[in-house]
Amino acid sequence: MNNHMQDGMAEVTRLMREGRLVEATAAIQRTLGEGHLGSTFGQAASMNFPVSSSEASSHIVDEAPQATAPPQTGPAEHALRSAPRPPRSFRRAPRSPGGLPDITPRPSKDGFAPEAVPAGGRFVERSFTNRAGTRAYKLYIPSGYNGQATPLVVMLHGCTQNPDDLAAGTRMNKLAEEHAFLVAYPAQAQKDNMQKCWNWFKTADQQRGQGEPSIIAGVTREVVAEYGLDHDQVYVAGMSAGGAMAAIMGTAYPDLYAAMGVHSGLAPGAAQDLLSAFTAMQNGGPPRDAPVATTDVAPAIVFHGDRDTTVHPRNGEQLLACFAANTGNPDAAGKPVPQAKVRQGQVPGGHSYTCATYHDADGHALVERWTVHGLGHAWSGGGLSGSYTDPKGPDASAEMVRFFLQHPRREPIG
Repeated sequence: MNNHMQDGMAEVTRLMREGRLVEATAAIQRTLGEGHLGSTFGQAASMNFPVSSSEASSHIVDEAPQATAPPQTGPAEHALRSAPRPPRSFRRAPRSPGGLPDITPRPSKDGFAPEAVPAGGRFVERSFTNRAGTRAYKLYIPSGYNGQATPLVVMLHGCTQNPDDLAAGTRMNKLAEEHAFLVAYPAQAQKDNMQKCWNWFKTADQQRGQGEPSIIAGVTREVVAEYGLDHDQVYVAGMSAGGAMAAIMGTAYPDLYAAMGVHSGLAPGAAQDLLSAFTAMQNGGPPRDAPVATTDVAPAIVFHGDRDTTVHPRNGEQLLACFAANTGNPDAAGKPVPQAKVRQGQVPGGHSYTCATYHDADGHALVERWTVHGLGHAWSGGGLSGSYTDPKGPDASAEMVRFFLQHPRREPIG
């Protein structure tokens, strides 16, 4: 860390200790540069964790009419030059240092409209409460669900997002309709984080059975039990702050989640407070004093853009180091050495990518790491109706679902 960073962080610490949060936010922005990072995490520092006593509830808020589904978008959606002009409620983000624009839709002043629900599907609104607090969540139930033991995918949104936004951007409900699985979208409450970020950087929210992980796990167990879903096909995935929390969930609850997907996220233990979160996001670096064990980590698929200026791509390397700890053959010091098969590809008119697949000693694929070249801080292959998406990349949602369905739990974890 350079002198400018050290002096700036010292000033931030002093202001926070004095309770001068607005000034601390401004100091963070000056230190790291004006932008989204300082605003998001500077305001997040002021959050507390009130516990609600409200009971769980459920009602249908979106249900598709029994009609023919609208026509799907064609190849033009995936072409950089032929993509349709975004509606006025969208704008393009500033160009990255490499000169490539990141497609970053923004909500209109009225917010994002709920994603169109596929014909026959239901999008219900529910809530869950335990000792750590209450969180709302939305649940997509596909038309093909008739009480059978289907898989469940838990999706965690990023900062400033919500379940409708994430569902629209990832188009996970459409995939759920095609493959007949349920999708749960827990929502971070603004009272618990002003920017609606999952508090992945707080030690109290990185532990099994505590804080936000206990709430997300509670949502997962509630849906599995109530709908009679397949215990061996439960998965968790997320974007940005949600990706960091998905990594925590997959490592802290390997007995609950058979596999995980992390998009533009960070490794468990990468931060313990606000200031270390800034350092990890800006510079990456190995997790320090990781609070979760990695001996029984669930299989993982990781996506990260190499032009991400919000969460440094080096964090993808640290995720690999965490998740691939048990792959490959031991070296002279007894440390496992991951063995990878690498392939490269290109989306027509869009981004190129490199996919490295890491196998364990028995040849099972445990980790896939996708590096999308030219992608910024955005969901690869996502739809323009959601925020932080870039349709020019490979379809992260489809690849995650494919990876998940290839990875049911192989054996009970003791």
